[in-house]
Parts: sequence; C-alpha cells; structure tokens
Amino acid sequence: MFKRLEFSIGLRYTRAKRRNRFISFISLTSILGISLGVWALITVLSIMNGFERELRDRILATASHVTVKGAGGGGLTDWPSVAKRLITHDSVTELAPFIDAQGMITNKGNVTGALIRGILPEAERQVSKLLSSMVEGSADDLVEGQYRIILGFELANQLGVGVGDKVTIVAPAGRVTPAGLLPRLKRFTVSGLFRLNMYEYDSSIALINIDDAAKLMNTKGNVTGLRLVVDDVYNVGRIRYSLDALLGNQFYITDWTIEHRNFFRALAIEKRVMFIILMLIIAVAAFNIVSTLVMLVTDKQSDIAILRTLGLGRGSIMAIFVVLGIVLGVIGTAIGGVLGVITALNVETLVPWIENLIGIEFFPASIYVISDFPAEMHWIDVIRVLSASLVMSLLATLYPAFRASRTHPAEALRYE
Repeated sequence: MFKRLEFSIGLRYTRAKRRNRFISFISLTSILGISLGVWALITVLSIMNGFERELRDRILATASHVTVKGAGGGGLTDWPSVAKRLITHDSVTELAPFIDAQGMITNKGNVTGALIRGILPEAERQVSKLLSSMVEGSADDLVEGQYRIILGFELANQLGVGVGDKVTIVAPAGRVTPAGLLPRLKRFTVSGLFRLNMYEYDSSIALINIDDAAKLMNTKGNVTGLRLVVDDVYNVGRIRYSLDALLGNQFYITDWTIEHRNFFRALAIEKRVMFIILMLIIAVAAFNIVSTLVMLVTDKQSDIAILRTLGLGRGSIMAIFVVLGIVLGVIGTAIGGVLGVITALNVETLVPWIENLIGIEFFPASIYVISDFPAEMHWIDVIRVLSASLVMSLLATLYPAFRASRTHPAEALRYE
C-alpha cells in the first residue's frame, strides 16, 4: 500500500531520539491504552456470552421448548389425540401434559403465592430437569389420590416446611355453595424438594400429580397444554411455524424465545451498551495517537521540508505519518488481542485463583444466582473488536498526516 521509502521513514519515527522522549512516552501511552481497551472488551464480551449461555441453560431446565395450548391460550380438551399428531412431527422428540394454575400455599400462618403445576412424573422427566434436580424425596411419590407435593427449595424455606410436613393449597377458583362462594382448599403432604439454583423458580414452583391438580382446579378433564422437546432448541421459530401448519389454527403455540423475549432482549441491549462503553477506552487511546502525531509533525517540520525539497510529494508525506499511526494501533491491538483471548479462554480458572489470592469472593453463592464467571469466547466478537480498534487507529492518523502534507518547505526552513 505504501512505498518502501515512506514505510521505512514511518518506522524510523517510531524510535525516539534523546530530545523527544516525551513524544515517545505519549506513543507508549497510546499503545497501552489500545491494548487495555481491546483486552477488556474481549474479556467482558466473553464473560457476558458465558452468563447468557448459563442463564439460557437454566431457563431451559424448566421452560418447555414449545408449548401447545387450546385456541386463545385456553385448555386442551382431548390432549391424547393432539399428542399423537404432534409426536409424528420429525422435530418433536418428547412431550408431556401439564396443568398450571396460580394459587396460595399456607402452613401455620405462613402464606405465599406459587405456580401450582400438575404433572405426570414419568413424562415430566423427559421435558424438563425439575425432577432431576431433587435434593430430597422422590418424584415417584406423586401418586394419584395421595395428594403429595414437591416444593422448590426456597419456597419450602419461606413456608418453613420440610419433607413429611403438611401444607394447604388454596385454589384460585372457588366453590359455589348455599352459604356462598367458598375457596377450594386441600391438604397436601410435602414429599420432596428440588433446587435449580435460580431463585425465580426455586421460590415459586410447586409440583403435584396432574390428576390431583385436575380435581383441585376443577378442570373437567382438560389440561392447560402440552410441553414439547424439539431436536433443535435454537431453531424453534421454524419448528413452531411447521407445528402450526400441522395442527391448524385451532391451537395456540408458543416457544421459549417468545416467553422469555424481554429477558434476552435486555441481555442483548446490555451487551451492546457494554461494547460501546468499552470502545470509548480505545477511542481515548486513539486520541492519544492524534496528539502524538500532531506533536511529532511539529517536531519534524524541518525534516518534512527537506523531504519535500528532495521531491517527495504530499501523498508520500501523508503516508509516512499514516504508517506511524497504524504501527502504534497494530501493536496495541495485537497485544490487547492476545491478552484478551488468553484471559477469555482461562477466566474460569483465573477468577478463583484471584479470589483465593486476595481472600474475597466476587459473587457469593448465598447472594447471586450464578456465583462463578462462565465465559464463552466467540471469534466473531474478537474480529469485531480488533477491526474496530484498527479502524479507529487509522482514522486517528488522517488529520495529523494531512497537516504534515500541507507543510511549506520555505516556511519550515526560514529559521533553520
């Protein structure tokens, strides 16, 4: 891109003489600033990718990939026949019926709201990880007619109950009696506790047998819907459309990306904002390149004038200082890129080592949902960061290089 002479002179100016050590110091500051920005940006983006993956996996542990309900979101009246049609779809691997209802659970004066979910234990094991996250008891105890219940670990703590204790469920729909409308109440025995390590689920979900839920909620044989597991969880949009074509317009079909759309949109916005904020570090370092080159142009006025009198054109003078600025940007970007990739690939090891070294736990498990630092480096993010850094470094060279090219030899050499 540049001739050998311009390139050689540009590299020559990167080495300071004794009389312009300050310019060399500013150059070093520019390199360190770009390195720090690139390093931080790659590391932070990788950690945010890791957090997003971890939260997505934990959400998918309890949320169904695809949910099929009746028209308008109502219940399914003949769910076995609907299940037979769904299981013929190539992408559907497992399914399970469920009954969901909001209710209250009480125990000795402790009252809390909860999502009461009626399940078939054997089928539920195939569509979620709730029953594989049991810390006490067994899901096999959810036998029809015995009115047993499995609570989230935090929900049990709020109620002050353990395995073997009794709780009372207050159903949302009441009973009409001669004395008026009375709430539906039923005593259940706690047969187990599960723990997903996500407070939102551990504190709000209670599981009972689907037939007990039908009697308690008076669903008259209907279920809330069917929970489906598909073979490609990241392509549920296409699968949802094909299921809609299979079943017709008589059913309401949704998927996990729709149900948790706001949550993942917030994560995407946060990641974008963090990218912009950390890019400002690189921008500040790029401004240092501007100041470095401006001072260097002023310091090299006589050199520029001599080169011009020897026949070097304005484009060549401009190329000399563009080379200098690009060299600073490339060095800083390369150092930051290497450090960023190394840190991103080893952050899950480095953070515990730092915690042990200083004796401080950054994310205590008793407070935060995710107590470690998961990281997932995407090479596309690395390429974006490196490209943005190089572009900003290039742009920072244009004004000083243009100013150098406008130097008049006679004016520069007047007092020499």
